[in-house]
Order: sequence, then structure tokens, then C-alpha cells
Amino acid sequence: MIITIDGPAGAGKSSIAREVATDLGFAFLDTGAMYRAITLGAMRRGIAFDDVLALVDYAQQANLSWKDDRIDLDEQDISVEIRTPAVTSNIRYIADPPEIRGCLTMQQRRIAEGRNLVTEGRDQGTEVFPEAECKVFLTASPEERAKRRHLQLQKAGKESTYEEVLMAQNQRDLEDRMRPVGRLRAALDAVVIQTDGMTSCDVKQAVLGIVRSNLQAISQPDLTTDAASQSAG
Repeated sequence: MIITIDGPAGAGKSSIAREVATDLGFAFLDTGAMYRAITLGAMRRGIAFDDVLALVDYAQQANLSWKDDRIDLDEQDISVEIRTPAVTSNIRYIADPPEIRGCLTMQQRRIAEGRNLVTEGRDQGTEVFPEAECKVFLTASPEERAKRRHLQLQKAGKESTYEEVLMAQNQRDLEDRMRPVGRLRAALDAVVIQTDGMTSCDVKQAVLGIVRSNLQAISQPDLTTDAASQSAG
């Protein structure tokens, strides 16, 4: 079973998706971290962000690995560094070109093949896994999301003001909505959860409730179809 959790920056997708995966015993895929890691790697290597071919080549060869909350690039922990404003301001150069998105989309599908998986991002339910059995879209007001991100950076010892975080986030939201491929939007069959005023526990329980409803629907036979089949017989 594939469970997709999409939404804008700062909506809490990663932490909720990870907790839901743990509770269900599913694998977890943080696709946002994947894009951020490629962005950071390109910055470190000095790859020009307008050189799409070089960026695609790097995305195909980058050595990424995950273990619990830790993300490694070339065997170095980058879990905190990929969340900095510098990476956030440049991620569009990785997320926008269809060639790079296509490369990372194929990686995501290979990772998910034959597995029970919770995956989060911007376009998981719309572009990457359109046939997913369960889709959730988490969102919150821009101010609430910026407050959460600012607190996260403070705890990690990264200096930034709330205003800087909000400005960078608003720019990211605009870019995500305008992206020609993989733009930010809720899938037509996704359940939207507005998380303002909700604790992380509240959000997790709401998502688990949606998942369990979907699991129940999948496990139960379609009585209408069965009745029609018996009648025709």
C-alpha cells in the first residue's frame, strides 16, 4: 500500500509521515529531503544552476542514504544543513526542471516498488504515485508554517529571523504553485487537513484515521458489485 502525504513547506509533512510509517510498520520516504540533498550537493560542487545537464548527471550519481532521521550525502550527515535558508532559496533549480524531476521521480518509484510505503512531498499523490491507495494533503496558514520552521532552525542552532523564514517560505510557495511539472496542489482524491491549532499528535491521529478507513475499504468486498454480479448470474 502506498500512502502519500503532500503539502506546502512547513506543514509538518516529514515528521507526521515518519511517525505514521513507524506506527504502521511501513517504510518512509522523505522526497523533500531528496531534492534538498541534491541542491546542497550541487552548491558544494559549484555546479551552475543553469546547467541542467550537469545537474541531471549529478542527481543520477549522488550517493544518498537514509537511516531514521539522519540523511547522508557522500557518507556525511546533512540532516540539518539541508534545512537552511540557503538551500531553500536554491531548491527551485533542482525542483523546477522536468529532466531532474523525472530522474528523481523514477528513483522514488523504484524505492516504493513492492513495499508498504509512506511518502511525502509536493506531488506524490498527483504525479509520482497517482494510483496510491491513500492520499493526504496537509496544510496550514503561512504564518503558522513559518513559525514552525523558525523554531526548527532555532533548535538546530541556525540563526535566522522569523521574517526571513516567512519571506523565503512565501517565495517557495509561489514557485511550487507555478512549477510547470509537479506543481503544488492537492490530488482530487486526497483528504485535506488544515493543521492550524492542531498538535502533532492530533495531526498524526487524523492521518491514521484516514489510513485505517482506506484499509478497511480495501479489505471489504464491494457489496454493490457482488450483488449485481449475483443478479446477473
